[in-house]
Amino acid sequence: MAWEIVIGIETHAQLLTRSKMFSAASTAFGAEPNTQASAVDIALPGVLPVANKGAIELAIRFGLAVQGKINPKSVFARKNYFYPDLPKGYQISQYEIPVVAGGSIGFYDGSAFKTVRLTRAHLEEDAGKSVHDAFPDASGIDLNRAGTPLLEIVSEPDLRGAKEAVAYARALHSLVRWIGICDGNMQEGSFRCDANVSVRRAGEPLGTRCEIKNLNSFRFMEKAIEFEARRQIELLEDGKTVTQETRLYDAQKDETRSMRSKEDAQDYRYFPDPDLLPLVISEQDIAQVSKGLPELPKAKRERYAKEFQLSDYDAAVITESREKADYFERTVAASIPPKLAANWITGELAARLNEKNLDFHEVPIPATRFARLLALVVDGTVSQKSAKEVLAEMWASKQDADSIIQSKGLKQVSDAGAIGKIVDEVLAANEKQVADYRAGKEKAFNSLVGQVMKRTQGKANPAQVNEILRGKLKS
Repeated sequence: MAWEIVIGIETHAQLLTRSKMFSAASTAFGAEPNTQASAVDIALPGVLPVANKGAIELAIRFGLAVQGKINPKSVFARKNYFYPDLPKGYQISQYEIPVVAGGSIGFYDGSAFKTVRLTRAHLEEDAGKSVHDAFPDASGIDLNRAGTPLLEIVSEPDLRGAKEAVAYARALHSLVRWIGICDGNMQEGSFRCDANVSVRRAGEPLGTRCEIKNLNSFRFMEKAIEFEARRQIELLEDGKTVTQETRLYDAQKDETRSMRSKEDAQDYRYFPDPDLLPLVISEQDIAQVSKGLPELPKAKRERYAKEFQLSDYDAAVITESREKADYFERTVAASIPPKLAANWITGELAARLNEKNLDFHEVPIPATRFARLLALVVDGTVSQKSAKEVLAEMWASKQDADSIIQSKGLKQVSDAGAIGKIVDEVLAANEKQVADYRAGKEKAFNSLVGQVMKRTQGKANPAQVNEILRGKLKS
C-alpha cells in the first residue's frame, strides 16, 4: 500500500503597519540593530502594551477575504518560552480564542481546483533576531523586529504532497498581497512558512508530524517537504518510529536536521495576558473594514467566466495575483478579445517571467503596449509567430510594437493579389502534391501551405493563404 504525505502549513505574515503590535516603535526594515526597540518591546519594568488598531483591522480584512468567522471577542495570551531573542521571556499571542476562526483558501494546483480549510488566524508579536555571523566567537541579538505585528495563519492538514503545499503557499502569499495586509517579501522575513509533515498508509490515522521551521522560499519549501517525507518513510519501512520534533532545512545539504523536540501547547503555559483587555470587535467595525476590500480572487474568477467566457483554468491562472488580473483587465479594456489576452498572458508572458525568475509585477512591458501588439495580431498586421519575435524585442529594448515591426520588416502580407500570385507559382511547381490533394490526401495541402509561407518568409497571412489555396485547388 502506497504512502500518503500529509501536510499542514503555519504561516507568519508580517502586517503592513508603520508601528509595532503593542508599541509606537517603527517597523521599517533595514535600520541599524537595536535602534527600533522601545521600552515596551524590551519589556522594561512598568511598561504596558497597547494593541495596534491598524493591525486588528488588517486581521479582520483577512478573515473576511477567506470567509472565516470574526470572533466578536478574542483574548491575548502569554506564550511562555525562553530564548535569547525574546526579551520578555514570553510572546504575546492568541490561543484559546483567536481573532479569526475557520475560512478557506482556494487555488489551482495545475490539474484541478482545490480548497484547503483554515483552522484559525491569530494576532501576535514577532521575536527579535539572532545574528550568528556578526562576531567571530559569539552571536548578537537584534531586537528591531521584536514586537512587529504578525498574523499567524494555520491550515488544516488538507495538503497532500510538496507541490500541493507550494501551490497553497503561493495562493496565500498572493492573497495577503492582494488585500494589502502584507508585502509578502520572503527575503526580508515578511512571509514565513512552517510545514508540519507526516506520512501514513492511505486510510490510516494521521502519523507523527515533524515541523520544518522558517521556510523562506517556495523552492526550499518543496525540497524540504520532499526530503522530510522520504526520511520518515525510510524510518517506518525500517521498523523504526518517527519522533515529534522541530527541524530546520539546510539548503546547502538539501536535508532537514533536528532542532529541538516539538513542544505541545501545555509546554508554553498559555494564560490570558493581564496587561491587555479582551479584544472586542463590533459588527460596525467589520462593516467598516469590509468597505475597503477590493474585488477578491473568487469573485473575479466567477466574473471572468461569466463576462469574458474564460474557462475555469484560464480564470484561475489569471487571478493568481492582483497584478496579473489588473494587467489582463487593462489589456481587454483596449478591445482585445479576452481569450487571446488570456492565452498570451498565461503563455508567452508567463514563459518569459519563469525564464527570468520574475514575479508578474516585474513585467517590463506596460499593458497598453502589450494590448497594441495583440491588436496588430487581431487586424492581421503581424502573424502570431512574428508577434512572439516582436514581444521578445519589446521585452529587451522597451520599444513599442509598431517601431519593431517597421524596423524588422515583420509586417504581414495580406494583399490577396500578391498571395494569389505566389500560390499559383507553388501549384505550378508541385503537380504531384496537387494531384495527391485532389485524391483526398489532406497532408498534401499542409505541404503546399508550408511552401507558400516559405516563399513569403512567413509573412503571408495564414488564413488568407488557406482560403486562396483551397479556392484555387477546387477550380
